[in-house]
Amino acid sequence: MSDNVHVFHNEAESRFEVRQEGHRAELTYQRSGKEILFTATWVPAALEGRGIAGALVRSGLDYAREQQLTVEPLCPFVKSYIERKPEYQGLVKQESTGGFA
Repeated sequence: MSDNVHVFHNEAESRFEVRQEGHRAELTYQRSGKEILFTATWVPAALEGRGIAGALVRSGLDYAREQQLTVEPLCPFVKSYIERKPEYQGLVKQESTGGFA
């Protein structure tokens, strides 16, 4: 289902967005130098179950890879997504101890 999801990178607001049916889903982040901290993923109830959260996170992680950024997944959904997707695990900040939450 997420194949039909268009993710927009709103750099001015530091978030990746999906707008559908008058609703906005988002993945928010903070960027500092060569590091990006993914802080929250939010999908309104009206848009749940469509693969939108995964599409947002995939877009954010692909952006991090393209920009050669180190990722710190503060958002539990982003952290669990990375844990399930080995292709993104190399992006995670390695010097973190005691978890990401």
